Amino acid sequence: MKPTDIAKEGTEMTEETEHMIEKNGAKETETVVSAGDAKEMRAVILSGFGGLNKLRVTKKAMPEPQEGEVKIRVKACGLNFLDLMVRQGNIDSPPKTPLVPGFECSGIVEAMGENTKGFEIGDRVMAFVNYNAWAEVVCTPLDYVYNMPDDMTFPEAAAFSMNFVAAYMMLFEVANLREGMSVLVHSAGGGVGQAVAQLCSTIPSVTVFGTASSFKHEAIKDSVTHLFDRNIDYVQEVKKISPEGVDIVLDCLSGENTGKGLGLLRPLGTYILYGSSNMVTGETKSFFSLAKSWWQVEKVNPIKLYEENKVIAGFSLLNLLFKQGRCGKVKTVVEKLFSLYNQKKIKPVVDSLWALEEVKEAMQRIHDRGNIGKLILDVEKSPTPLMASDSTETSEAGEEEEEHEGDNDNKERMPFIQ
Repeated sequence: MKPTDIAKEGTEMTEETEHMIEKNGAKETETVVSAGDAKEMRAVILSGFGGLNKLRVTKKAMPEPQEGEVKIRVKACGLNFLDLMVRQGNIDSPPKTPLVPGFECSGIVEAMGENTKGFEIGDRVMAFVNYNAWAEVVCTPLDYVYNMPDDMTFPEAAAFSMNFVAAYMMLFEVANLREGMSVLVHSAGGGVGQAVAQLCSTIPSVTVFGTASSFKHEAIKDSVTHLFDRNIDYVQEVKKISPEGVDIVLDCLSGENTGKGLGLLRPLGTYILYGSSNMVTGETKSFFSLAKSWWQVEKVNPIKLYEENKVIAGFSLLNLLFKQGRCGKVKTVVEKLFSLYNQKKIKPVVDSLWALEEVKEAMQRIHDRGNIGKLILDVEKSPTPLMASDSTETSEAGEEEEEHEGDNDNKERMPFIQ
């Protein structure tokens, strides 16, 4: 999909939403109720951990809000590299399958459980969801739901929550970014990378070093100060420009890059690990790649950190929200980000829109490092016929793919970097 098509579709979606809310508020409620009578919805189902053939779009029971929950008619969902790791079971303590993937979405409030205040039916919202986002309807506690800015489209909102909140908290809450500092961010062309670049531009005299696949350089060259090919020795290139190194390193790769990142830190610098995408080398989980990646992580010597005045940190937004109960902190960050958005200082970069039935192709685009910005699942988008046939529950293509799954297990791909 061309950028002009994305912009046109986003504009049309905004106009449709404004018309629906301002002129047809009562009619929208009636439509939602009648749709809910069926008590079923379309959803992406992950039947087990493995390759793309484990994904299906099928009907499942529609959830109803419990006490303190908001029921959302989903318009758009975010697709992250983390979702590829979930699909492979390449995460700590993976949940049981079958499950509905996805951690962020945007849509319209359809109903609310008891003792749920702060929202009204018809509100345009974005939300974090502890799985289950890739569906026509989701229910999530009100602490994870936020009213969208008036000018924000549903695809923008789905591209906003995880990427910009993570980028903001790493830069300002963990690393204390200030005027005149320097930042190294890997995967500068991805959703988090672009969010980091935009947020750094809100602080005077911040130098941003970025790594990305060479074909992305032309598109993102204006968003970072110094851009390097991800396959070259970026450590030497950074030191040519800044011999003392950098103040902040944001690492979503892990593996050998951990040692490189720590080595590039200036005194009082902060290294933050927030992902491990180098562990994903093929369509299915590879224990060899997993072991190799961790083997390359140098042991951190606390005495050396003390002597060199360096800080090493980790960041997981989902753990912060769903395991550590820091919803209030995240809400404060979201409010600050909305203010920056309304001032037109930041704007989510949407790579492309995909129908639910095209989820396999969307995941493949991420795996192949093809995206610039965020991929979005558009719940109301009609699938391209040739794509949709492979993701439906009764697909012959899907069954055929299942038979040959073993062939894919041995195919090593280039590691994906979002």
